[in-house]
Amino acid sequence: MPAFTRTLLTTASILLTTTLTAQQAPMPNPFLTLMIAAAAHAKSHGAPTPTLSPLDVTLLGPNPSVDVVQLHADGFKVIPWTTNDPAKMRALIALHVDGIISDYPDILQQVLAEEKAAHPEDAAYLRTFDVAAHRGGRGLRPENTLPSFESGLDHLATTLETDTGVTTDHVSLIWHDQFLNPESCRRADGQPYTHEHRIYTRDLSLAEAQRTFICDKLHQGPTYSAHFDQQQNDLALSPVAVAFAKHEHLISPYVPTYVEQLFRFTRFYADFYTAGPGKSHPDAAARAANARTVRFNLETKILPLPEDPANPTAPPPPIPDHTEPTTNHTVDPQTFVTALCGAITRSHMESRAEVQSFDFRTLILVEEQFPKIPTFYLTESPDTLSTNLVPPSLRQPNP
Repeated sequence: MPAFTRTLLTTASILLTTTLTAQQAPMPNPFLTLMIAAAAHAKSHGAPTPTLSPLDVTLLGPNPSVDVVQLHADGFKVIPWTTNDPAKMRALIALHVDGIISDYPDILQQVLAEEKAAHPEDAAYLRTFDVAAHRGGRGLRPENTLPSFESGLDHLATTLETDTGVTTDHVSLIWHDQFLNPESCRRADGQPYTHEHRIYTRDLSLAEAQRTFICDKLHQGPTYSAHFDQQQNDLALSPVAVAFAKHEHLISPYVPTYVEQLFRFTRFYADFYTAGPGKSHPDAAARAANARTVRFNLETKILPLPEDPANPTAPPPPIPDHTEPTTNHTVDPQTFVTALCGAITRSHMESRAEVQSFDFRTLILVEEQFPKIPTFYLTESPDTLSTNLVPPSLRQPNP
C-alpha cells in the first residue's frame, strides 16, 4: 500500500476514533461540576465543603439529574427538599441521601423508624440521618413561627430549616416571602391586611413587625396552592412558645420571629424540658437533649432576577396571588449576609448553623467573609445552572 494511502487511512481512523469517543463520553454532570467549583472556592477561603440541596425529584426516576453516588464519591453531602410523601422518602433513603427536608418531620421520623427496623445493616447510616423540619414543619403549624419550630423540636427534628429577610434596622427576620403574606398574617389591631397593602420586610423594623402582625392563619383547603389540612394553631399545643412569648413580652407566640430569637427559643425549650414545667413529660429528656444540639438551616430569600429594577427602592409592582416574585424587593446580597451571619456569630452558633440559598452570590460572600459557617447550594432543574441565575464563576455550560 502506498505511503500516501496509509497516511490517509491512518488519519481517517484517528478521526473516526475521536468522533466515536466524543459520542460515547458522557457529558459532565452539571450538579457535580457546580459543587466541585463551589468547593474549590470555599477551600480557597478556609471554608468547609458545601452541601448540595437539590429538589427531590431531580434524584428520582430512571434517569435522575443528580447522581448521589457520584457526589458522595467526591465528598459532597446531599440533602434534598421538600419531601412529604412516605414512598419518596423511602426511595431517597435507599439512595443514602444524608437527610431530607420535609414539612412533616413526624412522618419522616416514622419512615426512619421503619427503615431502621427493616435494614439493621444500615444502622450507622440512619443514625446520622438529618431530619430537617421545613419552615419548622409547616405541615403541622403555621410556618416559620415559634409554634412551628416548637413542633419541629417536639418531633426531634435534627435541623430547623427556615427563611430570612432583612428589616430596616438590619435584623434577620424569619419569613419565606419578601413581604409578610396576608395569606398567613393578620394585623394585631384588627384592621384589614391584603395583598394590595402588603408590607415588605425591607420596609419595616423588627419592632414594627412584632407589634403589628400575628401570623397564625391556617392553610387548609384547596384555596391554597400548598395547603396543609393537619395544620393547627391551638396555643394549647404550643406550651413552650406561649411561655417564651410571655418571657420576651411578645403580644402573641405567632408574631414574626427572628434568627437570634430562634436561637434563644431553642435554649428556652431545652430548659423547659430540663427543669421547667415540661420536665415530667415522658419525652422530656429526649426533647431537651435534641434541642441542645439541633442545627439551623437559614436561607437568604433573594434571587439574582433579570427583571430587577435599576432603582432598588422603586415601588413594587402588583402581585395577583401567592407566587414567587419576578423582581427582588429586598436588601442587597451583602446586607443579607452581614445581617444573617452577624446574628449567627454574635450568638456563637457557627458550629450549629448553615446558610443556604438559590442565590449563590450570598453563599460566595459567606465563604469569603464568614468561613466558619457552612453553605448549602439549593438547586432545582439542571437547566437553571447554565443561566444568569448562577454567578459566572459557577455557571455551567449549556447542555
